[in-house]
Amino acid sequence: MPGVINCTLCGTVAEFYSFFREINYYSCSECFAILMDPVSYLSKHEEKVRYDKHNNDVSDPGYRQFVKPLVDRIKFENNRNAVGLDYGAGPGPVASFLLQEEGYRIKLYDPFYYPDQAVLETQYDFIICCEVIEHFHFPYNQFVLLKSLLRPGGSLYCMTELYNEEIEFEHWHYKNDPTHVFFYHRKTLEWIREKLCFSDLLVANRLIHFTL
Repeated sequence: MPGVINCTLCGTVAEFYSFFREINYYSCSECFAILMDPVSYLSKHEEKVRYDKHNNDVSDPGYRQFVKPLVDRIKFENNRNAVGLDYGAGPGPVASFLLQEEGYRIKLYDPFYYPDQAVLETQYDFIICCEVIEHFHFPYNQFVLLKSLLRPGGSLYCMTELYNEEIEFEHWHYKNDPTHVFFYHRKTLEWIREKLCFSDLLVANRLIHFTL
């Protein structure tokens, strides 16, 4: 029988929630996240193989439309003098490409595809995490890092599919990607805002906007 694990975000004991494809998932009563048992995480090599199969083509009109709410929000709130970081850019940083087309300056970081640690030694007006935060093995540490990379008043823009009580987890497509290890509830985001002292949080479907 599965036992309990510590939540990788808040550290609270998380209880067994569901079993799917030989993987245990746990529910945290403190931050309301759903998380994969860390013993089932893919290796770095297996992760890279999976990411290489992602089809985030900058010329794909469907994916350009998918990231449009994120791009539009950044354009509305930041002028072209702002400098951004695409954190977890992946093999096809479509959002950054669309912004760069319009004159925005954006640096890229990804542990597999753009591993230059030097870009993590400065601060930015905004950070993009497009379909990234669900991959975090250590979400608390990652959000602390992201906050430290923002200038005062800066913005963290994320996209992910949120979990809620109306979703039947066993049939939820978003968990089927084995690199998706941490799932956020609206209350999880509120926990992050409060504990990490972001001044504001906006959630609009998949678009999540933290303000420092």
